[in-house]
Amino acid sequence: MARSIWKGAIAFGLVNIPVEVHTAVRSEDRISFRMLHKKDNATIKYERMCSKEEKAVPWDEIVKGYEYTKGKFVVLDDEDFRAASIESSKTIEIQDFVKSEEVDRRFFDSPY
Repeated sequence: MARSIWKGAIAFGLVNIPVEVHTAVRSEDRISFRMLHKKDNATIKYERMCSKEEKAVPWDEIVKGYEYTKGKFVVLDDEDFRAASIESSKTIEIQDFVKSEEVDRRFFDSPY
């Protein structure tokens, strides 16, 4: 049995229904390739390189930033991400039901 990607409950008034969400599409037959040096089939390494100094940068010197205009960044730290984090819940609260014909058909094109 596939592992669920979310566990919780659907709540409707006093009714509480436990649910598990599983991915609708699986790609077990997916293959992956490694990049190799053509000359000797050695694997290619990925290094974190500073574009200005052209040298490798260790993880402890890397920060996250958002480019708001070409070449201009706002640097964000862990506290910024904690402040922006929304409260998660294990409950899906049903507020109303709709008729099936009111749902746009394109939402049925892909399984969710």
